[in-house]
Amino acid sequence: MHKALVIAPNWIGDALMAQPLFTLLKRLHPRLTIDAIAPGWVAPVLERMPEISRVVATDLAHGKLQPLERYRLASVLADEGYDAAYVLPNSLKSSLIPWLARIPLRIGYKGEQRYGLLNVRHANPRKDERAPMVRHYAALAFAPGAKLPEALPTPRIDADLNESARVFARFGLDLRVPLVVFCPGAEFGPAKRWPPGHFAQLAQLVRRSFPYAQMIALGSGKDGALAQQIAADAPFVRNLCGQTSLAEACALLARANAVVSNDSGLMHVTAALRRPQIALFGSSDPRHTPPLSDQAHVLWLQLECSPCFARECPLGHTRCLNELMPEHVFANLRNILLTQR
Repeated sequence: MHKALVIAPNWIGDALMAQPLFTLLKRLHPRLTIDAIAPGWVAPVLERMPEISRVVATDLAHGKLQPLERYRLASVLADEGYDAAYVLPNSLKSSLIPWLARIPLRIGYKGEQRYGLLNVRHANPRKDERAPMVRHYAALAFAPGAKLPEALPTPRIDADLNESARVFARFGLDLRVPLVVFCPGAEFGPAKRWPPGHFAQLAQLVRRSFPYAQMIALGSGKDGALAQQIAADAPFVRNLCGQTSLAEACALLARANAVVSNDSGLMHVTAALRRPQIALFGSSDPRHTPPLSDQAHVLWLQLECSPCFARECPLGHTRCLNELMPEHVFANLRNILLTQR
């Protein structure tokens, strides 16, 4: 096999957890070239992966079939000479482009009964047998049912320090001063979001012990209201949610002294950049989607009702996050910052 196409996941975190698959493919096929098709909001992460040669960023809408747009893209890709396609999302529509492009091997999970569209189909795991997402994707490098190596590569993306310097300058940040980043968002829903009030209390604790530290909030435009709530109680926290591109957010995270985030795409970006972080888990499970970094500290109360994997707390109290107190998070954050003095 000399050339492969990856249909990337629709979420930043999932794309990063798929990177070990790309590393394994390169190890198994040393001369392999890997291209990827990815949504525009995910493409900057894939562009920073050394295993990926080219990324085709699309504006295909999430949840829509858009057959004409997929046919046009497949027509362009049909002449690229791909030997195989790895379809990482489980949807039927995600498998259309490789099939329309007549790529000989089309590999993925059974998903939405994609008979014919995929011709190498791995069995879907049962919900009570959830493997870590890294292992779920990595299995696609091997034949269906094959045993995976115990040790898998970890996600790693490259950081350009010159780019970081430019982005710091753009936002008036000082590279010589410690930077603490808060990531208050989580695309999936409120059951994965630590309360803004807790973030604000944490910021106040940081301010008292480390008055010289810079603090910013990062995320998408959708997270702006959360960051504004934090800044209302802690006005020294700059709200940059929605003001940076994903590439710029990566550049800032690459030079952060500490990052505090929910289980989100930026959590996985931070882990792949190997920056010190505290990852806060509520309704989701760090055994399934952990930040894969020895610089990561996971905080999870592991209540009897979690993980529920729900968007909103089905019991109406969200204790799994409300009872994760700022003082406890600060004790961990303080240790991180003290080691960098």
